[in-house]
Amino acid sequence: MFVTAVVFSDVILAVHIAAVVLTFGVIFAYPVIYLAAGQLDARAMPWYYRIRVLLGRRLISPGLLLVLAAGIYLAAHLHQWKHFYTQWGVAVVVVIGGIGGAFLTPREKKLAELAERDVAAGGGGAVTWSAEYRALSRLVAIVDALLLVLILATVYVMTVHAG
Repeated sequence: MFVTAVVFSDVILAVHIAAVVLTFGVIFAYPVIYLAAGQLDARAMPWYYRIRVLLGRRLISPGLLLVLAAGIYLAAHLHQWKHFYTQWGVAVVVVIGGIGGAFLTPREKKLAELAERDVAAGGGGAVTWSAEYRALSRLVAIVDALLLVLILATVYVMTVHAG
């Protein structure tokens, strides 16, 4: 018979990993959802950007806090503060949270408004995106791509250097 003990730090590690998957997984889904929404019906774009704002507030921001809190606990408990991967992880969570709150959310709200305006201007016909919408959409896509690269770099740092 095996007797297993639940170690609190193992539970926190599991919470940390689950929070990372849930928080960052949705960010990787954005490009797929964007392409699908645009191809299926351009009139869905206001909805797409409103959903991004909602996910940012209700999933990504709380998830980042959970990732950070669990990571801080683990770094302290395991005496890992001196290691690069620990400092990198904390910095990345702060950077992603800052970019999300200060940069992406206001622009996602603006894109929802612009998309709604452009959809309304099309009446029942084809939607023609304004230059303002296209430029802002392109900027958000570039920042999204940079965040994805940062997240993938962090996965590399964490798996190679923490293991």
